[in-house]
Amino acid sequence: MSRSVDARELRHALGHYATGVAVVTARAPDGTPVGLTCNSFTSVSLDPPLVQWSIAHASRFHAPMCAASHFAVHVLERGQLPVSRQFSSRQHDRFAGIEIEEGLAALPLLKRHHARFQCQQYARHDAGDHTILIGRVLRFEAHEGEPLVFYRGGYPDLASR
Repeated sequence: MSRSVDARELRHALGHYATGVAVVTARAPDGTPVGLTCNSFTSVSLDPPLVQWSIAHASRFHAPMCAASHFAVHVLERGQLPVSRQFSSRQHDRFAGIEIEEGLAALPLLKRHHARFQCQQYARHDAGDHTILIGRVLRFEAHEGEPLVFYRGGYPDLASR
C-alpha cells in the first residue's frame, strides 16, 4: 500500500459506506462446496447481465473460487446475521446446519435468501490484493423483505430507526 495512505484509516473511512451482505457459494474442483461472506457484490451490466464480487488473494477460498466455472451470490435478509457470521468464521464446515439445494452446475444454494443469482464465471481481474470475479447471471430470484446491512463494522437494524 502507498505510504501516503494508512490502511486502517482507509478501512475505517470505507466502512462509512453501507452495503448489503451476501454469501457466495461454489464447488471446488474436487466437488467440495465452498462459501464465504462477501460485501463487495455489485451489478455491472444488464446487457449482458453481469455481476461482480471480489475475493482477497490471501483467502483460503481464493483458488477454488477462481477455478469454479459457476458461483451463486445469495443476498442475505435481515434475520440471517447468524448465516453471515457462520460463512465468515474459521469453521471447517461452513454449510453445517444450513439448508441447501442444488442449482445450476451442481451449485450449493442456500434455500433461504433475500435474493439469489446463479452465475457462470465470465471474467477475472487481479486488482491489488484481491481478484474481481465477474459472473454472467443465468438465473435469479428475489423476495420481499428487509436486507441484512453492514455498516461501520457492524450490522445495524435499519428498521428500528
